[in-house]
Amino acid sequence: MTTSIVTGVGGFVGSHLAEVLLNRGERVIGIDQFNDYYDPRLKRQNIASFSTHPAFQLIEADIQSLEWRSLLADVDFIYHQAAQAGVRASWGEGFRAYTERNLNATQIMLEAAKDAKQLQRFVFASSSSVYGNAETMPTSEAICPAPVSPYGITKLASEQLCVLYHRNFGVPVVGLRYFTVYGPRQRPDMAFHKFFKAALVDEAIPIYGDGQQTRDFTYISDAVAANLASASSQEASGEVFNIGGGSRVSLAYVIDTIEEVIGRPIKRNYVESAIGDARHTSADVSKAQRLIGYQPKVPLKEGLTHEWEWIQSLYQ
Repeated sequence: MTTSIVTGVGGFVGSHLAEVLLNRGERVIGIDQFNDYYDPRLKRQNIASFSTHPAFQLIEADIQSLEWRSLLADVDFIYHQAAQAGVRASWGEGFRAYTERNLNATQIMLEAAKDAKQLQRFVFASSSSVYGNAETMPTSEAICPAPVSPYGITKLASEQLCVLYHRNFGVPVVGLRYFTVYGPRQRPDMAFHKFFKAALVDEAIPIYGDGQQTRDFTYISDAVAANLASASSQEASGEVFNIGGGSRVSLAYVIDTIEEVIGRPIKRNYVESAIGDARHTSADVSKAQRLIGYQPKVPLKEGLTHEWEWIQSLYQ
């Protein structure tokens, strides 16, 4: 039986990925610290549907406290989804959590992975935040990264560590630069979750800036598919890929679409732009299409409908 490790298994992407792997007949070792960046009860709810699955093992621990060499002895794939997330919280005193949980934790895993003989792929969850305010749209992997937030810096540094361990020790790493993933189980600090939650109780939603900033939104099942494809493709090792949804739109357009989904107007509260937020993001996914066969399938309105259904079940 194929054995995979999913770090951050209680999180948004990690829980979906683990569920799909179990449904494919794999053994999954899920690792999560269940820290309080957001309510740990939500993370435990994310894994409730498979927590008792006979092929699932949960390790509740800090990544840096584990004995990784013994843990990786019989592991075929690592999907490293765990991270200290959030652009706005990465400034000031909070930065240390980002260096510890993003950079240091990844280095510890890579150090053990270089001696893991059975390991076929180490998939690292990176972020479009590494690009900052990219001058070219859509942005390809050939564009020089220029993060505009401390969070983006730690993700880029972690990504570069992965590349170094591949070049020097042959660790079969793949980096996936996610572009704004959304859908059921999305973190409560992310925009769509906040928008839907506010709409549920008829409160005004906060809009940073003028609402004309744009994002390339990626539905959760497309992000999961990218992980699976990069793990199985022989051409993926050592590469970094953009993972976008092919739906770069303005925030104003998103809110209009949400109004269509919920069937009523939404109150809007415009606030000052946040420091560290890129103005625009747009993924050139041609490299991922060519090397791993990645093709986003879920359009924005369909994905928003699924998230709205989940939000209602969560809070009502």
